[in-house]
Amino acid sequence: MDEHVTWRWLRRPLPLLRRLAVKPAGQLRTAKTWQVTTGSAAVGLAVAAVAVTAAGPWDSSGQRTAERRSAASQEAGGGADHLGFPGSGGPGAAPSAPAVLAGLGAPARAKPGGKALSDVLEPVLKDRALGPERSAVVVDVASGKRLYGERAGDALTPASTTKIATAVAALSAVGPDHRLSTRTVLEPGSREVVLVGGGDPTLTARKDGRYVTGFASLRDLADDTARALKKRGTKGRVTLSYDTSRYAGPAQHPIGPNENITPVSSLMADEGRLDDSTSGPAPRSTDPAADAARKFADLLRERGVDVKGDPGPAKASARAGKLARTSSPALSVLVERMLTHSDNDIAEALARETARASGERPSFAGGSKAIRARLKKLDLPLAGAKFADGSGLDRADRLSGDLLAALLARAADRDHPELRSVVTGLPVAGFTGTLVDRYPKGSPGTGLVRAKTGTLTGVNALAGTVVTADGRLLAFAFMTTGTTDAVGAQAALDAMASATAACGCTP
Repeated sequence: MDEHVTWRWLRRPLPLLRRLAVKPAGQLRTAKTWQVTTGSAAVGLAVAAVAVTAAGPWDSSGQRTAERRSAASQEAGGGADHLGFPGSGGPGAAPSAPAVLAGLGAPARAKPGGKALSDVLEPVLKDRALGPERSAVVVDVASGKRLYGERAGDALTPASTTKIATAVAALSAVGPDHRLSTRTVLEPGSREVVLVGGGDPTLTARKDGRYVTGFASLRDLADDTARALKKRGTKGRVTLSYDTSRYAGPAQHPIGPNENITPVSSLMADEGRLDDSTSGPAPRSTDPAADAARKFADLLRERGVDVKGDPGPAKASARAGKLARTSSPALSVLVERMLTHSDNDIAEALARETARASGERPSFAGGSKAIRARLKKLDLPLAGAKFADGSGLDRADRLSGDLLAALLARAADRDHPELRSVVTGLPVAGFTGTLVDRYPKGSPGTGLVRAKTGTLTGVNALAGTVVTADGRLLAFAFMTTGTTDAVGAQAALDAMASATAACGCTP
């Protein structure tokens, strides 16, 4: 995919989106609806504009040019789901755009009707760019009623929309306030310090930059460990080992070495990235635990600790004395970051944490079993579903539109506040994450659609929530397999979401 594809894509859906445009705000039914849909959108636009302006040198799409080209080239090579990632110094993950979230707390002025939705969705669903297999589902969140369904129960390859299922399973298994802790211990009667991995891929060794403040810091852990050793009176040289026993099974994802994911380990720093990126494709470490341990050894030396040689693998004993620890943000924050940036490393860590909490082996296979079991407990439609991993990179994954829409509706349900970050973490059309540059200016979906993208070669999906012209919150899932025109397929899916946003949804 060359660097001009993005601009061709931006032009293609414009004629269709013009036909789907909403009426001017003054023509909507009530002043209250106008305030929800138009006033909220204006606030969202203002917030986003300030964030982008403060972020530094961005191009006209809201993304650093070099990063967009890198993401596009990776898409062509392996179909990675990383188009449109902001880079270091960009806006924070999952801003609370008022227009997108209006439907979460505001009552609808009118009940949606399936007839109106079919009128606007079916013409777009016929777009040839969507390939031979396509599925579309729209659900009213307030009632749980399916408003539209086309092959709704067919299990298709979901790509990165799999992360929605992973997020719901992890939040239900360990809770939104759970934190992942990386710690150091001292083996009794020795000078062996052990760095124990706690499953946190967002642990950072960086001094500053994006995703440093508020996240677990290897530097802070080195500060606290050095102080603890001094307090214990440990003198002379120490050895450093590292413990990755929290996770089991193969570390390498079935797709093989890939710039979209680091070998899965309970110990890594900055997701094993070998550059200064925080999202999207990047050169990756082949042994992230060893690399993290070497960085930690250097940090200890900078703090006056005499560390002997290179660290090696070991398992901390139950008798080891506590030295220090550093903890990730709450799991809800990790879920938001994962969904906003389609972060595969976080996804696979959350799958393993779900396995641990469910009594399964913390591996690819154990994570898959645990995710399915958790979703079954939530009484979600699992017919045909297959979970081969937590990230959606595996083409063996299968989910139905019914399941994706049900997951989103459950996450938006007031009776399940523990799942709310699944909704707030979804990219906002035209503003954040994988949707930052997929919605043209003036599109009726901009600022109103919040959705997770799914992209592999020949596979395109979009699943999320939308606030309609009536202020109604709907959950949708649009999936297609066998596409040969990825740009055209994305444009058609985005047009479907925009059409749902523009729809009055009255009987």
